Amino acid sequence: MPGQDAPEKPEKAADERPAGGLLEEAPTTFLEPATRGDGSSETDEPASDSDSLATGRPRRSRPPRQAALQLKRLDPWSVLKLGLVLAVVLFFIWMVAVGVLYGILDGMGVWDRLNGTYADLVSGETPTGSPLISAGRVFGLTAVIGAINSLLFAVAVTIGAFVYNVSADLVGGIEVTLSERD
Repeated sequence: MPGQDAPEKPEKAADERPAGGLLEEAPTTFLEPATRGDGSSETDEPASDSDSLATGRPRRSRPPRQAALQLKRLDPWSVLKLGLVLAVVLFFIWMVAVGVLYGILDGMGVWDRLNGTYADLVSGETPTGSPLISAGRVFGLTAVIGAINSLLFAVAVTIGAFVYNVSADLVGGIEVTLSERD
């Protein structure tokens, strides 16, 4: 009725709100759409049929929404799990790269020449019978180096997450602007 205030809505408890009210406490900023030099928005003009036919999508009548968010914390456990998965993938890439390089150099006869030169240098001693450079030795050493590098990579990204969390507490984290597609 005119002259009477609308009844106030009761506030929901933090438990009843989405994510326990955490989303309402986040520092989110909604940004305005880009404007042209004349002060009008890029989406003020009505969509023409040729524009929607050229792109295959109908033009929006409203501008895309944007939100500015801050990345405040990285969970070290999640970073460690992701780091381990990436380390395993990088290990297999490393092994394949060394295998391709070994195959190319073997095809060019590099290993035979090196093994022959080694045999000539140690000819005064009793020959051992096994070549200095072989596929087993190369891939064994490659696997050890790759495993150590993978472990160091996973540990380094986890330590990086801890360092990021401490620095984000000091300076506020990284600000990210998210936007809908046009």
